[in-house]
Order: sequence, then structure tokens, then C-alpha cells
Amino acid sequence: MRVLFLSPVGTLGGAERVLITAVAGIRRADPSATVGVLASGDGPLLAQAHALGAEVVAVPVPGALAQLGDSQLRSGGKWAGRVALLGRAALAAPAGAGYVAALRAAVTKFRPDVVHSNGIKTHLLSRFAVPRRVPVVWHLHDFYGLRPLAARLLRYASGRVRAGVAISEAVAADTAKVLPGVPLRTVLNAVDLARFEPTGRSADLDALAGVAPAPAGTVRVGLVAAYARWKGHLAFLDAAQRLAREAPHLPVRWYIVGGPIYATAAQFSEPELRAAAAERGLADRVAFVPFQPDPSGVYRALDVMVHASTLPEPFGLTIAEAMACGRAVVVSAAGGAAELFTDGEDALGAAPGDVPAIAGAVKRLAESADLRSRLGGNARRTAEAKFDSLRYGPQFLQIYREVLAPR
Repeated sequence: MRVLFLSPVGTLGGAERVLITAVAGIRRADPSATVGVLASGDGPLLAQAHALGAEVVAVPVPGALAQLGDSQLRSGGKWAGRVALLGRAALAAPAGAGYVAALRAAVTKFRPDVVHSNGIKTHLLSRFAVPRRVPVVWHLHDFYGLRPLAARLLRYASGRVRAGVAISEAVAADTAKVLPGVPLRTVLNAVDLARFEPTGRSADLDALAGVAPAPAGTVRVGLVAAYARWKGHLAFLDAAQRLAREAPHLPVRWYIVGGPIYATAAQFSEPELRAAAAERGLADRVAFVPFQPDPSGVYRALDVMVHASTLPEPFGLTIAEAMACGRAVVVSAAGGAAELFTDGEDALGAAPGDVPAIAGAVKRLAESADLRSRLGGNARRTAEAKFDSLRYGPQFLQIYREVLAPR
């Protein structure tokens, strides 16, 4: 079997780490399978896929096309966002036609039996870039019901999709409304439990951030996320400010780990986040750690990992990874993220954007090493039961066999 993954980016965000886990799982479950990864740009995704034995190719996307997206429709004024997006689309049209031709040539050269698309842009492009005889599987990482333009375009492009793989029951329910004709399966994201485990190497967060070592006894609290505006960086900083005001002597250092890894407008820059920390009087309490391709050591270095997304999370891979590393996690409990834990047993929950609840949960954890230990131990057991990557390859191979079977 020849399986070709399509990725809109060559960087390593959550969806791309899921892709890497799928490549590793398929290679392990069926060593005779030939796996390829085609990305719209070079980067660590292709390097990691190549190290796993995948054939890799980059088809760089033109800059004007890379900037297209509907996120501004959610973050700005409705009509202003539409006008801006239409203007960008018009400018990108000539480059888009050439890119589709290059993408189709690369797909055809690989001779896939099945194509597995891993993001909205490649979902849309798959209608034009994949030969008609080849079945297409869409990996569904988003709530498309919250993105009306993307939903409309995906309905148009979905006619040849043989299966949609939803990463949570919440995503499956949303997709069933948006794409009623697409057969859906739910496959929870998986984690390599041998790599994401409690006792391995810990990163030196202070050195990575370029700050003085934290004093002994400091509780390290971190947010690990791309700099997308909905990932809750400001809520995280607001919680830090609140806790500093309510418990000024509590020894906590806060870490923001990540970067603006996607080529979209709906992201913070690091200077913006540093300014936001300074405005809250937190310049000496918050450290900024650059994006880490392998975050396992980061989780192990933290005492508490905060997931602070202000919108419902389709899944929340950082939650599963931190749980696998035996960390105490505070979860923004909405969407797929709410399916991953039991409040008070293996993590603590807070409503999205609820700054007092986030600060209160961090305070409880910072004050009690026993609570952190109990939640972390239970979190590892939950990860072993729900997120083991050993199941991942066989699940996808079964889906591929089904879509390849004669109708």
C-alpha cells in the first residue's frame, strides 16, 4: 500500500505532530507500506518524517496563497474581514493555479493508493490535485461550524472524500452538520508513550528562555502552544497577574513556550506578548521559551501545564502529551478537550477564558505537591488507556483498506 500525506505546512504544530505519529504507526504496523509526506514548504515536519522512513517532498506554496485564511472573519469586523479576504484571494488566484499544477504533478509522481490530507488548505486542494481514481481521506482537526467560509468551501470540495477522520466526538458531531455526506470515523489523537513519559530528560527552561535560574522550590507553570490568539496567552497572563496579586509570596514562575509557527495573521508576535506581560507587571515572573520541536522535555520540566484556549478546543494535543508525562494539567474544558480528562481525578478543569478559575486551579496546585503528584499519576494512567500510539497505525490501515475496497 502506498499512502501519501498532504500537509499545508512544514512546521511542527499539534496537527503535524499527529501526522508524524500516524506515519510512525503505519510504518510499525505494516513495514511493507510505502509512506510519503508532501508539505507546502520545507521544515522539521519533513525531517522527522524522513527519519521515520517516509519519502518526503516539499512543494513551496506562494506567499500570497499562504496568507489566505478565514480566521480574520472571526477576529475582525464581519464585512471588513470578508473584503480583506476577497482581496487576498484575488491577488493569490494566479499563483494558486500554478501551485495546484505543481502539487498535482508531485502527487501523481508518488503514485499513491490513498491520499491522507491533514489540514483545511490541503483538503480544498485535494479536489484538484489528486487523480480521480485515488481515494481521499480527510483528517478533521477543526470545528468547521465556527468557520462559515471554510465550511462552504469544504462542502464544495468534499465530493470525492471517501472518509473523514475526526479527532474527537465533538469534532465528529460538528462535522456531521457541516459535511453531511462524508462518512465519519472518530480516532482520538495518539501519543508515543515511550517518548512522552514521566522520568526522561527535562529541558532547562530558564536557560532556553535566557533568564536566571529559578530559586529552589519554585513551582514552574507553563503554557505550551503556538502563538495563535485563541490559544489563551492573554488569559494565562491575566491569571498570573491575579495570582501574583492574591498570593504574592507564592514561589511561581510562569513560562510561555512556543512561537508564531503558522503563516497566518491571527497570531501574536513575541514582542506583543512580552509587552502584555510587562503591562501586567509580570516582566520578572514570565519567561519566554522558543518553540521546541520535541516538547516532551518541556512538560517534564514543568510542575503544572495550563491549557488556556479561549474557544472550544477540537482536541488539545498538549493536554494528552502533558498527561502522558505525568504532569498536573489545568484544562480549558470545552469541545474535544473536555473528553480527555475527569475533573479532580486526573486534571483540573476551568471554563474557557475564566481567569479566576485558572488562577484558582494553579494556586491549589502550587500549594500542594501531593495534589500535583496524585493528578499526575492518574493522568499517566489515563494516557495509557486513551492515547497509546500503538493503536494508531492499525486504525488508519483499517480505514485505508475500507476506502480502497470496491464500492
